[in-house]
Amino acid sequence: MRELAEGLTPPVAAPTWRGRLSVLRQILFRDWSTGVGVTVIALFILIAALAPVLMSHDPWMINHRPNGSIARLDAPSRAHLLGTTDLGRDIFSQVIVGARAALLVGFLAALMTTVVGTTVALVAGFFGGWVDDVLMRIVDVAYAIPFIPFVIVLVSLLRPSIWNVIIAIGLLFWRSPARVIRAQVLSLKERPYIKAARVAGAGPWRIIFQHIAPNILPLAMLYMSIEVGWAIITESSVSFLGLGDPLVISWGTMLNLAFTTGAMQRAWWWVLPPGVSIILLVVAAFLVGRGVEEYANPRLRGEI
Repeated sequence: MRELAEGLTPPVAAPTWRGRLSVLRQILFRDWSTGVGVTVIALFILIAALAPVLMSHDPWMINHRPNGSIARLDAPSRAHLLGTTDLGRDIFSQVIVGARAALLVGFLAALMTTVVGTTVALVAGFFGGWVDDVLMRIVDVAYAIPFIPFVIVLVSLLRPSIWNVIIAIGLLFWRSPARVIRAQVLSLKERPYIKAARVAGAGPWRIIFQHIAPNILPLAMLYMSIEVGWAIITESSVSFLGLGDPLVISWGTMLNLAFTTGAMQRAWWWVLPPGVSIILLVVAAFLVGRGVEEYANPRLRGEI
């Protein structure tokens, strides 16, 4: 009788995009730490959007003191809330503008790596065979390439640009989501509802994007939240090494100029604001990632 009842139990429907996104929204705002992360990121986005209004000076302008001399390394004051650089440029305005570069690199690079990695994982895991072998060998090659030398070669062949940094991150960092999500796809494609979709005549691409993709969305979102933080750190590191775009003000570029001019130890107001901004944004991305990890792992939600 029990076996009969189990046999008559209707199969669980495949998750939909709308259902997955609804669960994600609930989780992101249920935990206070995740809410703090979302709030901090939203605050930085607001600062970047309102940069022309919030800036007190032109970030490139060389400011002067009342006596006409250049305001070199002036400490924080009413005239310059976070002091000035060795060229008399306003640090507060540069930190505000630098938020744009950090968010641009963070979100675009994370989106690129997640989309590429997830697509490769879906195709490799679903089709298997020689397709899987070829794509996974490409992943192995991507793991073997060291990032910093790769960026140096890319910048040498092209030119220092924030877009080249984004491209460099996108070309290498998709490897991790591709490998992990592929393992999930290999499991999902054997589920009963996938076999039912095949029997019903659904084509491979319909099965991939309508039935499998919603299931790996939690993992994809988890990797995207992680990659945002890594992309911000990577851009700051590359700019600190002098490989960033000299025409774009970023927090990494600010730290690079403070280091090369020897102001690291005698002008804390030049180092602390961009450094704290990087830490706040990366920690916020980590906190959001914790919430998304709960979304990606049913065990953490108490569903298993």
